[in-house]
Amino acid sequence: MPTRIDYDAKIPNNVELSDNRRLQRALEGWQPKFMNWWAEMGPTLETQGVYLRTAVSVGREGWAHFGHVVPHDYRWGIFLSERDPDRRIAFGEHQGEPAWQQVPGEYRADLQRLIVIQGDTEPASVEQQKLLGLTAPSLYDLRNLFQVNVEEGRHLWAMVYLLHAYFGKEGREEAEGLLFRNSGSPDTPRILGAFNEETADWLAFYMFTYFTDRDGKYQLGTLKESAFDPLSRTCEFMLKEEAHHMFVGTTGVDRVVTRSAELIREHDTMDIAAHGGIPLDLIQRYLNFHYTVSLDLFGSETSTNAANYYTSGLKGRWMETRRKDDHQLTEDAAMLDKPQPDGTWASEEMQRILLLNLDLRGEYIADCESGAKRWNKILTEAGIDFSFRLPHPGFNRKVGINSGHHITPDGTIVDAATWERGRKHWLPSDEDLAFVRSLMHPVYERGKIASWVAPPRQGINGKPSDYEYVYL
Repeated sequence: MPTRIDYDAKIPNNVELSDNRRLQRALEGWQPKFMNWWAEMGPTLETQGVYLRTAVSVGREGWAHFGHVVPHDYRWGIFLSERDPDRRIAFGEHQGEPAWQQVPGEYRADLQRLIVIQGDTEPASVEQQKLLGLTAPSLYDLRNLFQVNVEEGRHLWAMVYLLHAYFGKEGREEAEGLLFRNSGSPDTPRILGAFNEETADWLAFYMFTYFTDRDGKYQLGTLKESAFDPLSRTCEFMLKEEAHHMFVGTTGVDRVVTRSAELIREHDTMDIAAHGGIPLDLIQRYLNFHYTVSLDLFGSETSTNAANYYTSGLKGRWMETRRKDDHQLTEDAAMLDKPQPDGTWASEEMQRILLLNLDLRGEYIADCESGAKRWNKILTEAGIDFSFRLPHPGFNRKVGINSGHHITPDGTIVDAATWERGRKHWLPSDEDLAFVRSLMHPVYERGKIASWVAPPRQGINGKPSDYEYVYL
């Protein structure tokens, strides 16, 4: 398989699509439907060119080209990382066998389901963010929004290729469904709850790209371990693109915290709303919401489905090959903290293989802690006595063993009335959302930026931060 991408084809690809005319025709038939979806559900703001990154190779060096592109003319394509002909399955009952190049019949339904769920998240985030361009705080931020959106569209193409190429008529029907469902639709919503939430302001966008896209990193990481090699190679290249999305979130929250700290010092008060800044406690409430909604994406702490996927070789653990165990997990145990009816916590020992969702969530939580440390370092250097904290993983949960309990951010189990009284202190209220939205005024002038966020420390691809990233 070539590492260079064929951009002479109607659908850019490195899978030698022209050698399979039936598959090529099917995907070329899906392409105008995708373009119609992009026109209807993609970014609302019209532009004359955005400084975008486009993949030109799947190799390790020089894999992307930068240049101004009208988003509607972006060349979405199908890219898989280089194949390792000696790759073998790293875990489960097929450990040591050659990786699969075709779908085994007994795992067809489960693999298709995993691909559909992953594929459904990609267009969902574009739909959630379609109006954000109308209130962009700078051309730099507007450019980053479009970069995230076009690459989420490309990730949709990645999953659609797998459905068309390996799952026949059912796969083609599922590919149609990925465009039929819409984020927040009362009749045909997206599959996972976090992708039906509204992303109505730029603080929410930064939090989404920090927390929810980070969940995507870990989900893709488990699918990269799959025994089904085309899925593994697809996710490996997607992870390369996904890194920038998390960079947008990490540095976006950095910049909001930095600007809030500047206003606190300038006006000698934590109440900076009157001065056009976002108060730190309000940022904490946004953090609480987006973090806990993202935790729900890991599913229930105990899962026989996840155990079966692992045993079958369909979905591994994060960094599976670096784990120092037998990669079977049938004899291993782990502990699960469970809320009790009397308001206490108890630990229960369970088979490790039943707690794979908890294992992945633990890796994610440790990663998210680095964000809180970054943001606290900004405050410490500014001499401000405030610390951001990740809430207890049982707080505000709609999925898993904690979903039926009322748990505070510090992990205390309380009654419903107590929790409701605390809600306005822990989660964004309608007033909070309205205030943040009141700050969202577009700044499209080159070199200028909205007053509630600090400018970026550096630009994209060596360009200055005041570069004309978008032509309007």
